[in-house]
Amino acid sequence: MKKYILGIFAIAVISACTSQQDQAMKSADKDFILKTANDNFAKKKWKNALALYDRLPNLVAGTDDAANVVFNSAYANYYDKNYKLAGHQFKNFAVTFTQDSRKEEASYMSALCYYNGSMDYNLDQTSTELAINELQEFLTNYPNSERSKNINTLIDELSYKLEFKAYENAKQYYKMANYKSTSTAFENVLEDYPSTKLRPKIYDYMMKAKYYLAQNSVFELKEERIDNALAFSKQVEKELPSTEYAKTAIDLRQKLEKEKVDFQVVKKDTEQRIAVLTAKQKKLAEKMADQNKVEQQAKEQLSNEKKAMQMQRDSAALQTPPPAATFKIQR
Repeated sequence: MKKYILGIFAIAVISACTSQQDQAMKSADKDFILKTANDNFAKKKWKNALALYDRLPNLVAGTDDAANVVFNSAYANYYDKNYKLAGHQFKNFAVTFTQDSRKEEASYMSALCYYNGSMDYNLDQTSTELAINELQEFLTNYPNSERSKNINTLIDELSYKLEFKAYENAKQYYKMANYKSTSTAFENVLEDYPSTKLRPKIYDYMMKAKYYLAQNSVFELKEERIDNALAFSKQVEKELPSTEYAKTAIDLRQKLEKEKVDFQVVKKDTEQRIAVLTAKQKKLAEKMADQNKVEQQAKEQLSNEKKAMQMQRDSAALQTPPPAATFKIQR
């Protein structure tokens, strides 16, 4: 019986609340709508509160209630995880109500909304970059605020997300065996994030990429790429001593040094072959040139003879008089 009564009471309460919400949604009474919205806000019924707050801006414009409506709407959206909209509303509050004692809080919450709206590292990071800008702006405007104490931590966290995305993008080139682009991409990561904690791993990927690039290089670039990989292996060993990455660099350097010795043998043999081939080609070219010269002389001689014969014919034609007329037709 007791459970039955409680059930009826709960249904009655829900019906009453629903009835009040419906009445407020249909009402034109500013005070009633505002009271119902604030009641919903206090009860953490964010969607109901927002539905009513959305009806109030024009009704409370120019009144003391305007700031509260914007402020509560922003918090309701924040708690309802509508971070982008909440951030916009908090920022709008700080810009519009400059004399309000809650301006600093609104500015902080705006930055926090952008922080919470930052996407995962493997997605578009426009929201992350925007969040960093908002947090830095708050730090600039309120450097001595109690709320500023954790701002740098939040910025570092977001910055690392950008670093990690760039790192993962560079790593994709390595997985595709595009070793030249691997080195370039990781160099860009180090240039953009010189203090990155991922430097050891980046060095490891770069070392391996340079090693494989040298191993699989075309003949003309092989020696240069071996030297480049050797130099980088020494850099890794120097900057990361007594680490697994330094050990890998040393192991690869030993292989590269052997590769260089083997390549010198191949290079010497190849240069000798090229020299022999070049000499043969030179002799053949000289022979062909002599042959072409003889043929050209023969052509010129034949052409001159033809010209001489033509001149003789032309001269004979000029010296021979036309035949005289010896017969006339009688009329």
